[in-house]
This record gives sequence, structure tokens and C-alpha cells, in this order.
Amino acid sequence: MNNYQTPLRDIDFTLFELFNYADHCRAIGHAALDRELTKAFFGEAARFAEQVLAPLSAVGDEQGCQLRDGKVFTPAGFKEAYAQYCAAGWPTLSRSSVYGGQGLPQSLGVILSEILGTPNWSWGMYAGLSQGAMHTIETHGTEAQKQQYLPALISGHWTGTMCLTEAQAGSDLGLLTTRAELQTDDSYHITGTKIFISSGDHDLADNIVHIVLARLPGAPAGTKGISLFVVPKFLTAADGAIVSANAVSCGSLERKMGIHGNATCVLNFDGAKGWLLGEVNKGLNHMFTFMNLARIGSALHGLAHAELGYQKSRRYARERLQMRSATGVKNPEGAADPIIVHPDVRRMLLTQKSLVEGIRMLCYYANIKMDISQHSNDSSERQQATDQLSLLTPIVKAFSTEAGFESANLALQCLGGHGYIREWGLEQNLRDCRIATLYEGTTGIQALDLLGRKVLGSEGKALSPLVDEIDAFLATCVGNEQLAAHVAQLATLSQEWRQLSVNIADRAERNADETGAAAVDYLMYSGYLVLAFLWLKAEKTSLEQLAQPVSDPGFYRAKLAAADFYFARLLPRTISLVRAIESGADNLMNLASDEF
Repeated sequence: MNNYQTPLRDIDFTLFELFNYADHCRAIGHAALDRELTKAFFGEAARFAEQVLAPLSAVGDEQGCQLRDGKVFTPAGFKEAYAQYCAAGWPTLSRSSVYGGQGLPQSLGVILSEILGTPNWSWGMYAGLSQGAMHTIETHGTEAQKQQYLPALISGHWTGTMCLTEAQAGSDLGLLTTRAELQTDDSYHITGTKIFISSGDHDLADNIVHIVLARLPGAPAGTKGISLFVVPKFLTAADGAIVSANAVSCGSLERKMGIHGNATCVLNFDGAKGWLLGEVNKGLNHMFTFMNLARIGSALHGLAHAELGYQKSRRYARERLQMRSATGVKNPEGAADPIIVHPDVRRMLLTQKSLVEGIRMLCYYANIKMDISQHSNDSSERQQATDQLSLLTPIVKAFSTEAGFESANLALQCLGGHGYIREWGLEQNLRDCRIATLYEGTTGIQALDLLGRKVLGSEGKALSPLVDEIDAFLATCVGNEQLAAHVAQLATLSQEWRQLSVNIADRAERNADETGAAAVDYLMYSGYLVLAFLWLKAEKTSLEQLAQPVSDPGFYRAKLAAADFYFARLLPRTISLVRAIESGADNLMNLASDEF
């Protein structure tokens, strides 16, 4: 059942009232990007999302992609929608104006991905992965490579993919065996098989540019011997005209739980011609340019399905009549009251609301940091934003997808048996969401990155820029009695976060398994804490708005209610997370492997 509406009011609040996006854009050289222009832009994107993409979601789920005679065909309507997307100029938004883009902030492009992806994530992935390919070529490509690939990618006439995973090399990319052999013309022959390649083949665009990890003969073992290559599906002349097919083909389509409308491919590279991207044996470092953008994209995946589920379950709860309210009849004209009057339904709806809007704040916050790290004229500001973004990325990716899946699951639960059948779209929403915690490094991998590499690897120094920002904001709230209880909660957690990190480091010096044992709980603790910081900012902003005449006071009162709910019912989850962390590794590691 399609009745999706883009949450434009909340997008506007988060950008312009919470994060002062107009001032942010002026500071990074985009003064013309004011609130009215941005609202008009998002309004056009919303119409496309609601009228074109949303109706195709169920079509994609039912039909899936088809592999016939070595060619992949997308579901009915996908190709036409992609042509409209390109004709409107959407792919060019945040790409370099030197190669045909509009040169607007990366954050704007990410929000466009949210708007277009929420009603139909399978379709949105075709466009989203291309952005990562462009960003990688912009960052690491030679000028000749940029001229060769970027104009067609930016226009949308070509799309891009990332090719990392192999059957024996998932989270451990050091095990990959795809080979790259240098040729006399300075190209390379790429030979190997990659699996789980999203958007790996399709009929939407004229060419597909694969960004591929492979190993040169004699390269060091492990991740230090991996290089990065650009491998097009079709070989082209210097002017971009297609000359011939390259030796890369789709061997099969994965049969999977969800996102059926996106082609998840096994790709065979049979001596395919490719070109080195960046430096030899620096491929994994270079691929992180793509992967970190994709991790933010995966966070949006969690947000998208949380938002879609919340809209559907909220609408159902307002309309579905079951039983009477425990405190008296609320719908005397009906045979029963709407289920939204019942406390447990409200628990599920408010959990969804506080997570959906919290994840949106978290994603936008990280992307504004990305803008600053790339475009600020102040080198110290750029470095601070880079440091904060480094710490935030695993939190944003893993927490947003875990919480997004929880929210999507609650949405289905709100409908009871009706949620379990296809008619309402919530079982598809849940299936489509499930992959988000696995993409671009599972939650466990993200947690090890956060705790092991970032926090413990820096002896806790990586925490300082973000904790300092939180503490500085708390100082601005001193004396505000309406915020006092929540300020005290967050201040306590901010201090606890540092001490918790020290305690884990002390135990890890004695037993290396302590890091892995604590990692996921530590990441989720960090996520709840950062969301509390953002909800407190939203609460403060809403109180300031309500102190003056506003046209929609109910919107701000709902923000205050959601903040109260978050601090009272979700933030206390940190208590059990701390208890689990402090229990140590022994309760995980004492059982022998053959005794499970």
C-alpha cells in the first residue's frame, strides 16, 4: 500500500533550525543555498520520490531482476524512472563542476539520497553507488581518468559499483585473490570473481564503471598488498564512445531476502582490462574513500526503512479500531477506540519517532562535518571536523542501521497480523532493511573499528573533539530549568564515556579479547549518547521556537515529547550496556568451541 510522504518538515527543521544550514553553506562558499531555495529543491525531489519511485517499490519486490542471455534486466519501470532522474540533473548535484557537476555540498547530495531512497531503496542504490565511484575517482584518479570517466558518471549515463568481496574474503579483505597483471600499454588484466556486488549489472545506463580491489604479482600478503583499479563494463574511446565489451560478466544474481529490485551480482573478471587507480598497494586505503561514503549511505538505509515503517504504522494506529481505552471511551461514535490510545502501541510509535528523528539528526550532523572537512577555509576547523567524522562514521553506520531495523520491526509489530502480510508493505520494508547492518562492514566490524582502532588505538584521544563539543553545548544549557534534568543525564554520560574507555583499555592490556567482547556494546552505548546530545539540541531549539509565535506549535511540542521519551525510556539502555561491558570477556570465551 503506497501512501508515502517525504518528511519535508522534519528535514527542514533538522537542517535549518537545528544545524543552521544556511550559515553552514555560507561558511563553505555556498551563500546562494538559502532555506527557500533548498526547500524548493527538496520539494521537487519529493514529488519524484512520491509519484514515480514509491509505486515501483512493490513492483521491484515482486518482479526482482532477471538474468537472461548474460544480460541483467531491472523490474518494470525502473529504467524509465532512472531516465527521468538523469534528465532532471539529480546525479550532478554534489559533483565537481569541472566535469559537469553542480558543485553543491556533499551534505545536500546525501539528503537527496534519503529522499529518493526512502520510498524505494532498491532503485536508489543504483544511483547511490555511482556517487561513491565518482568520489573515489575524483579523489584518487589521474586527470586523464577523471576526464575519461567523470562526465558520463556525473550525467548518470554511466553508473558505478564497488567490487571488494570474494567468496573467501568478506570482512577479511587480506584474503582476496583477484589478480591484476600489468600489460605493455600500462593497463592491467584483472582476473577473479567478486560476489555480492550491488548494482553490478543492469539495463539502466550505457556503461558501468567497476572500482575493483585486486592483487599484483609479488605484492605483500594481506591488506598491504592490495591495489585499486577502474574496470569499465565496456571499453571506450577517448571521447567516451563505446568501442567493445570488456571481459567482465554477470555470472549469476544472488537469491536474497530483500531489496529484490536491485541486482546483486556475482561478477566474473576474465582478464578484463583495467587501470590502476591511485598508488600500487594502497588500494584498501583508497577504497576507504568509497567505503566511508557508502557507510553513511548504509546509515541512510536504516533511516529510510525506519521512516517508511513509522509512517505506515502511525497511519494504521490512527485508523485501526480495537478495544476501548483503559481510561474511558475516546471514540464514542465507533465500535472501539483507535489503537493509538493504548499505552503499548504508543510505546512502539514513540520508540520509532525518537529513533527515526534521532537517526536523521545523526546522519545530517555527520554529513555537515564531512562538508567542513572538505571545504572549510580554516585548516584547524577542517582537521577537527575530520577527526570528529573519523570517530562518528562507525557509530553513524552501525547504530543507525541497528536502530533502524529495530524501528522497522516495531512498525510491523504495530499492525499485528496485518503487518506480516504483504498488503501493507511492512514485511517488505523489514526484509529490505535487514541487509543494512551487514553492508559495508557488519556491526561487529564497525564496533572493532570504533573501539579498537579509533579509541584504544589513539589512547582515548579520538574521543576528545566530540566530547569537548558535547561539553561545550552543555555549558550553554546551564541555568535552563526546563532542560536541567536532561542536561544532568547527558553530563554524567559524557564523563562516563571517557572512564568506560579507560577501563576497557586497562582490561585489554591484560587480555586482548576484552576489546572484541566490549566492542558492540560500546558502540551502541556511544550511539545512544550521541543521540542524547542531538535530542537535547532539538529540545533546546524547540523551546526557543515555542517562546515566540509559530505557525505549527504542535510540531515543536511533539519534539519535546519525543525528547522526554528518549531520555526516560531509551537512554537508560546505556545502563545495561555498561553492565555487559564490565562483565568482561570470560563469560564469552570460557566455553570451548566444540561445546557450543
